[in-house]
Amino acid sequence: MLYMFIRKRLYLVGAWLLFAVAVYPQQVDTVSYHQLSEVEVVEKARPSVTREATPVQLIDRKGLERLGVQELSEAVKRFSGVTVQDYGGIGGLKTVSVRSLGAKHTAVSYDGVTITDAQSGQVDISRFSLDNVEMVSLSIGQADNIFQTARIYASAGALSIKTSKPEFTSLPFHLRAQVKAGSFGLVNPSLRYEQKLGEKWSASLYGDWQRADGNYSFTLINGKLEDKKKRYNSDIETWRTELNLYGDFGKGGRLRLKGYYFDSERGLPGSVILYNDYSGERLWDKNGFAQAHYENRVNELFAFQAQLKYNYAWMRHLEVDNKYESGRQDDRYTQNEYYGSASALYTPWECVSFSLAQDFYVNTLDNTLPECPFPTRYTSLTVLAGQYKTSRFTATASLLGTFMTEKVETGDTPADRKRLSPAVSASWRILPEQNLRIRASYKDIFRVPTFNDMYYLRIGNTGLKPERATQYNLGLTWSGKPASFVNYLSVSTDGYYNRIRDKIVAMPTMFIWKMMNMGEVSIAGIDANISTEIPVCNKVDVVLQGTYTWQKAIDITDESAKNYRHQIPYTPKHSGTVALSIENPWMNLSYNLTAVGDRYSLPQNIEANLIKSYVEQGISVNREFKFNKCKLRLQGEIINLGNINYDVIQYYPMPGRSYRAMVAFIL
Repeated sequence: MLYMFIRKRLYLVGAWLLFAVAVYPQQVDTVSYHQLSEVEVVEKARPSVTREATPVQLIDRKGLERLGVQELSEAVKRFSGVTVQDYGGIGGLKTVSVRSLGAKHTAVSYDGVTITDAQSGQVDISRFSLDNVEMVSLSIGQADNIFQTARIYASAGALSIKTSKPEFTSLPFHLRAQVKAGSFGLVNPSLRYEQKLGEKWSASLYGDWQRADGNYSFTLINGKLEDKKKRYNSDIETWRTELNLYGDFGKGGRLRLKGYYFDSERGLPGSVILYNDYSGERLWDKNGFAQAHYENRVNELFAFQAQLKYNYAWMRHLEVDNKYESGRQDDRYTQNEYYGSASALYTPWECVSFSLAQDFYVNTLDNTLPECPFPTRYTSLTVLAGQYKTSRFTATASLLGTFMTEKVETGDTPADRKRLSPAVSASWRILPEQNLRIRASYKDIFRVPTFNDMYYLRIGNTGLKPERATQYNLGLTWSGKPASFVNYLSVSTDGYYNRIRDKIVAMPTMFIWKMMNMGEVSIAGIDANISTEIPVCNKVDVVLQGTYTWQKAIDITDESAKNYRHQIPYTPKHSGTVALSIENPWMNLSYNLTAVGDRYSLPQNIEANLIKSYVEQGISVNREFKFNKCKLRLQGEIINLGNINYDVIQYYPMPGRSYRAMVAFIL
């Protein structure tokens, strides 16, 4: 079986090489290699979110500093249609779900290469720091950029994290030294150093350390009784290091090498139920990866890029509890991934382009649990995409082919998986002189069962089918300058419908629970975004941003079930954010508000499962001082200004009012 798999892949690679050889010698008199997306210049070029045929939201470095955002999860909460599952505290796990499709349908990429977890299928975004980030963006469906890896195509939504790249003008080096401190024992120093290494090479080194005890107060409510409690076992200590090497060879292309290492130890505070706030769980994580990215615009017709990555992840979970015979359960998990990707972009005419991408990767898992089958998964992804783009109209179509096979050392081997996944999108500027656009998109995608779904102790099921998701989106966008007293105004509204079939859920069988393809979910919603900048007087600007999401995500699995057509767990019908910033030469001020409606912790929408709505507010002030070529940035903020007592995940109380300060020296 493995021989046949490798032979098929060799045929595919050979066909890809023939394609590359065929298009390379041709020459056509064109102005550019590929028509770029419309951009809004704000210090650095960035894609216009109103021109994209599918919803795209982003926050760049300037926006992060203006809002006073210091954690990635705080930035992601600014996007509409996003749910961040937060288990509380500085060390709490944080995952991202887009339009109620689940965290396992959301890809997280770091400088263009996807971060994965074949064991659980979801990524804890608290592992990443914003201090080293230039831009955070979220695309839903299939983005207009067809020159990307096949793995990005293989998700319902993608959260992209782009780190800062060195730019040298007067000095051959840059330095940023920073310290954060705050409530609950938070201390977080970081250092970023950039160095020019001749005409073609440059390098950057980033490192930070963070610790916090996380022992915050909260109010436990049981009926009419209220009890002041304190959160324990919520401490965290992390180390993070990243090394980048950049090479620019002109016509020879560009190369980027990255090494990353993350090490953490944290307490898992557990749930608070009936005054039982004891938790004896600890979690250790070690994650390191090395990746290389090469890109070359060969000529006006042809561009090529390739990526390689090796990822190592180790996790230890310790739970001390009398429910275990020995009084403790100590599990260890090790994952390895070997990943390669190559893609080509061919532009025969100025408004027409095609791309072909091929990804291949191998995932392995071993752990200390009884009867571990030690699975190895081989995955091949192939994408063919085409795009037609003019100043008024954009149309994109793609077809993703997936082939996956697995082998195990013990137990049953699952069947091979083969699937074709199409996607189409279009955007049209309705009026020639106005940037009013209508957009529509469709995508059929799926997510494969994780190693936990298939192999975890007795509940795993090797016969699981992929979880299928169908996405439809219809939206209207507009951007411009409606009046002389407004610098810009950007508005977008999208209506969408998603359908999940063969949803993987745990179902009771005769003796034990088992993972089954039994779920079906219908999701309808509206996302709205607005952003504007208004100059109030000389050197004083007001920036206002707002988002709103309405979702009806209901379970339609079984008409006879008590939860039929009930809202699925942890999905509010209404949610939104408001951000108001006042920029001036003396002190910048920002105000943030996040509102989340009622949710339910379990599938049945009854009073006992209700999680009440909440509104969280925060303020931030910052000031930047310049001394010749140096800058000093000071920032202070109050989080949860109203000291609201609320849960994101039921029985995992969030911190009340807290404070945070930051000092940064930049050279």
